[in-house]
Amino acid sequence: MGEKAVFQPLSREDRISVIVYRTGIVLSAMLLVLGALLLMSRHAAPATRPAGYGVTAYIVALYVAVGMSVFTIHLYVARFRRFLKRLYYAAVAALVVLVVQGRGDAGTVLFGTAYGPLLLIPLAGCLGFITAKEAFCFRLNEGYLLALMMPAYVSLLSSGLLGARAAAYGLALIAGLMVLFTFRKVPMPLHYDIGDKAAYEP
Repeated sequence: MGEKAVFQPLSREDRISVIVYRTGIVLSAMLLVLGALLLMSRHAAPATRPAGYGVTAYIVALYVAVGMSVFTIHLYVARFRRFLKRLYYAAVAALVVLVVQGRGDAGTVLFGTAYGPLLLIPLAGCLGFITAKEAFCFRLNEGYLLALMMPAYVSLLSSGLLGARAAAYGLALIAGLMVLFTFRKVPMPLHYDIGDKAAYEP
């Protein structure tokens, strides 16, 4: 991948898949920004509702956004496509654990237990895979940083080494990098994502 030449005319399905893929990236960036703003506002006003409440819909939305990109990513190598989908299925299983253990409120497990943040590692891995792929193909080097930072951030949250202020600013840094990544990726011509259709492994 990473070719910028037009190898074949894009079909309607090609265009739709690229648009869905990039829409997933845009939504993921927007949700990370929203999450950072919410964390920072709760740090500034600790007397508000506990952070564990009302985040299930937010988490599900983030899963949907990442899933849009997972299932429409364009990769020549079939084993990479299969790996990414399996990682996403593991992420969905982790989401089920969050919701079931929290009795519908995933936030109580995410913020109230040591293992809760670790259940987000598969999802962070999926988004990191996507950003690293784009970094490799199109020199969007912030994608490599995101691929390293997101799982590390979740692990530090689980370990308890991040206080409320550090957690808020850490997520803000990740969100900022994701916004930069998005602004650099989304305007690219659609055919960049497709490459040579004859080179795709079945």
